[in-house]
Amino acid sequence: MKAISILFLAIAFYPLIAAAADDDTKKESAWVEIFDGATTKGWKPNADEGAYRVENGALRLQATHPKNRGHLFFVGDDRELDRFKNFELEVIARGEPNSNSGIFFHTDMATRDKVLHLANGYEIQLNSSLKEKRKTGSLYDVVDLTEAVIDDTKWFTVRIRVEGKRIQAWLNDKQTIDYTEPENVVSQRSEKRKGRVLREEGGAIALQAHDEDSVFYFRSIRIRELP
Repeated sequence: MKAISILFLAIAFYPLIAAAADDDTKKESAWVEIFDGATTKGWKPNADEGAYRVENGALRLQATHPKNRGHLFFVGDDRELDRFKNFELEVIARGEPNSNSGIFFHTDMATRDKVLHLANGYEIQLNSSLKEKRKTGSLYDVVDLTEAVIDDTKWFTVRIRVEGKRIQAWLNDKQTIDYTEPENVVSQRSEKRKGRVLREEGGAIALQAHDEDSVFYFRSIRIRELP
């Protein structure tokens, strides 16, 4: 009788156990490398075609157009923008001294001015030069770091996590950002930052080629989607 009861309970609760296991699998989805270390396959610039190349196994970004900000977007195999809503993104990067760059997410190719600044999405700042007030690891113009956390002329790891309305970021496993987007966020943004919001449908990942005097390298770029 006892054995039958145990068997009945196991059968009754199996769907719930299986569902929980599936959820755990989703939460622990595998990392996917989106830079192959040899080519720019899967990436597409919105401007300044000459700003991007692979050098010694790293993606090298340096603007060649004197008046444009160039951005390199992940587009995957079909050459259309891949959109990510909830995800973790991990990037290994370094810059030449006094260089400026950024990692954009929940963005697209729309621009807001003649210099071709991106109109939409958030940016994790990559710039710890002495003259820059917003240091590497800042959530640019939202949560700004005034002191350098790392030496970004040496290889370092940036990890970005977006889940619901929460944005977190780490530099070499030290957390720099824990920000939750408030309700009615657009009304709290300046006119030029109206597009700095998380999108319900998600958005693209992009790397910035900021100017002719700035050189940044990206050795590894990988992402995993969250449920």
